[in-house]
Amino acid sequence: MTFGILEFKLLLLLGVANVAPIAAWRLLGKRWNRSLDGGWRLPDGQPLFGPSKTRRGIIAAMLLTPLAAVMLHFPVITGFIIAAGAMVGDLFSSFIKRRFKQPVSSMAPLLDQIPESLLPLLLLQQYYALTWTQMISIVLAFIIAEVLLSRLLYRFGLRKRPY
Repeated sequence: MTFGILEFKLLLLLGVANVAPIAAWRLLGKRWNRSLDGGWRLPDGQPLFGPSKTRRGIIAAMLLTPLAAVMLHFPVITGFIIAAGAMVGDLFSSFIKRRFKQPVSSMAPLLDQIPESLLPLLLLQQYYALTWTQMISIVLAFIIAEVLLSRLLYRFGLRKRPY
């Protein structure tokens, strides 16, 4: 199992997609901080996604990831697909965590990382002829990177909590 340039560049794009909403929060504070679910609660009394999932975060990921893709010599559509897949995966994780009544920004190992890294790769699988071995390698690298970088991001104020 090798981890080549393609895998590394896709990992970087996944990182950009997932850090963009946090960076937007840090840079913009409360400006344009509209909850994606509008505060809507399901019959279980919990929010659909929670207040930390904002339109601003989605927009930041959808703008910055394609830009990073172009800088890494990918087509802009690759950045859009990674951003969209990562955001849908992140929303799925938040939805599941709210059903289990976990607080916003709480840690759920693997649930926090797998959907937001695997879904974009599945969407790009045919275009880049990604094998399951490559995708699993990227997902594992994403999990490890998130765990290792989490404390650093917390120190720089880019995370609300260290994991």
